[in-house]
Amino acid sequence: MSDLIRTIRQDLNEFSADLHLIGSDLLAGRHPGEHPDNLGAGVMAEPSTPQAAAALVRWCVENDVPIVPQGGRTGLVGGGVSRPGELILSTARLNGIEAIDSLARTVIVGAGVTLQALQEAAAEASLTPGIDLAARGSATIGGMIATNAGGILAFRNGVMRHQVLGIEAVMPDGSLFSDLTRVLKVSAGPDIKQLLIGSEGAYGFITRAVLKLESFNSMRATALVGVKDAMSALALIAHFRALPALQLEGAELMWRCYLVDSAGQRGFDLDWLEDDTAAVLLIEVSAASEAEARAALEEGLADLWETHGLTSGIVAASLDQARRFWALREESDFIYRLHPAAPSYDVSLPPGALDGYVAGLRDRLKAVDSGFDAYVYGHVADGNLHISVFGEGSSDAALKEPIEDAVYTGVGECGGSFSAEHGVGLEKHRAYLVYGNPARRALADAIKAALDPKNLFNPGKVPYRAG
Repeated sequence: MSDLIRTIRQDLNEFSADLHLIGSDLLAGRHPGEHPDNLGAGVMAEPSTPQAAAALVRWCVENDVPIVPQGGRTGLVGGGVSRPGELILSTARLNGIEAIDSLARTVIVGAGVTLQALQEAAAEASLTPGIDLAARGSATIGGMIATNAGGILAFRNGVMRHQVLGIEAVMPDGSLFSDLTRVLKVSAGPDIKQLLIGSEGAYGFITRAVLKLESFNSMRATALVGVKDAMSALALIAHFRALPALQLEGAELMWRCYLVDSAGQRGFDLDWLEDDTAAVLLIEVSAASEAEARAALEEGLADLWETHGLTSGIVAASLDQARRFWALREESDFIYRLHPAAPSYDVSLPPGALDGYVAGLRDRLKAVDSGFDAYVYGHVADGNLHISVFGEGSSDAALKEPIEDAVYTGVGECGGSFSAEHGVGLEKHRAYLVYGNPARRALADAIKAALDPKNLFNPGKVPYRAG
């Protein structure tokens, strides 16, 4: 037992039943998640009540112990990395789904609930959280709020910021802020919860939230459609979004290199794909029945085939085949099997700027090294692209900054963001300083200093205030 755990147990004995403490011996058997150093602190606390979490934070403030909030550890930018001397504060046991209000279409949920668990619970009332992403089985609601997660449905419902009605969190002074508002319309002063959403654990530890729920329709049809560019894909999306009896459920674009290698890794047949196809749109729609959804999808594609230069396509004949289509897009770990340590990025641009950006990106990468190229794929309807650079030497430390510059050049100038949905964490430290908005950084620093003067909450991460 570590000295830290022993001291916490002695000082917070009254919370012993609600405060599970784990040392390095047990943490060694846990998966660290997406970053190997997430469990580096060697000590984790798992409170089961907000009050226990608040008591622990007060103790940490009194004893100058830095705190690293963690959810499902699915973050891709090192936002949950912890070090010796710090304490991991986990949401794992704050995992209750307290109430689903079908009339108001809201839910009160603990921060440690996984997205998939909430989706399954909401589906019983024919509802859905209105947000979806590939890591649904591990990603937790608290972590998704802290990083302002986006995902597949952001083009329609917005990102996590738009789904949160109320929030409860332990603030850096150990006080419990609880504003579990369950209504959409609130004009009663500054919206404090927005400070916590997207703050990556720098401003507090989220314990509970009230989320909006949306209608869920399982009557769907799914297709893979070859397109000549992003603008063609966007034209298809606009067509299907305009149909009154149809709901667009997904629109994911994969440029050819990504699709070919993903399919090759999964044994997926691409014989239907024409050789000159630049990209493939994965599109899914829902309607009153599967037959209506499929008919509308097929008819729409036929009507638009020549007008928008579609090159090839295949409509899923079964739910199993639709799942295989989605696996091509969502199971992107093949990239790191083929190209270990490939640097990856997550940018957003106005959708109309995508084609120019991707063409320019490839040219800029070639200027760094003629052997460099990139997998490009993402949520085309909202302009969010995921990019993984590959080629011999692409992971060399000496080329980190030139590759970053190739990726981020022009993004802010056209109204985009260097980080769309993955956050900043440790990996985007330089990008935050070089490509972030200076005025925004200054305000973030001032808020951090006011809320967390000892700089104990997720130190070393955004907003990078010196300790």
